[in-house]
Amino acid sequence: MDLFEVILSIHIGLGIICLLSGMVSMLAAKKKGRHTKWGEVYHGSYAALAATAIILAIWKWNEIAYLFYIAVFSYGLAIYGYVARKQKWKSWLQHHIRGMLGSYIGAVTALLVNIGDSIPLLNKLPDLSYWFLPTIIGSPLIYIVARRYRKTSSVLKKISY
Repeated sequence: MDLFEVILSIHIGLGIICLLSGMVSMLAAKKKGRHTKWGEVYHGSYAALAATAIILAIWKWNEIAYLFYIAVFSYGLAIYGYVARKQKWKSWLQHHIRGMLGSYIGAVTALLVNIGDSIPLLNKLPDLSYWFLPTIIGSPLIYIVARRYRKTSSVLKKISY
């Protein structure tokens, strides 16, 4: 196994951790504990995932340059959502939801672009759909979730962690 394959293997492992921890965090009750612990795992694995994606993309730029752009944009959303929460920006919850769910859409997009043609049923779709399907499905979900957690004193009391 050459160095590229080692980094790719690490990248794949980080991607699995990122997608699973993000899902656990999304499904957990929004309070200190499970949500925040898995959210930290998600953010940490996403940072490392983005770093390995950038390395891999630069290494084989002519073949996978798109990975660089997905990594930078998606991790940018993760940082946006993470910092909004940590620094308690005005309306931080809305920013947190949009950033974190947007970054998750980016991770799913990267996954589908790379292996969508080997997933039953999805492999019937045109390759271009792998780029847009996560956003088409995920954007309305971001809207619904953000709307559910609109800033009210009762909501903020429930999730003040």
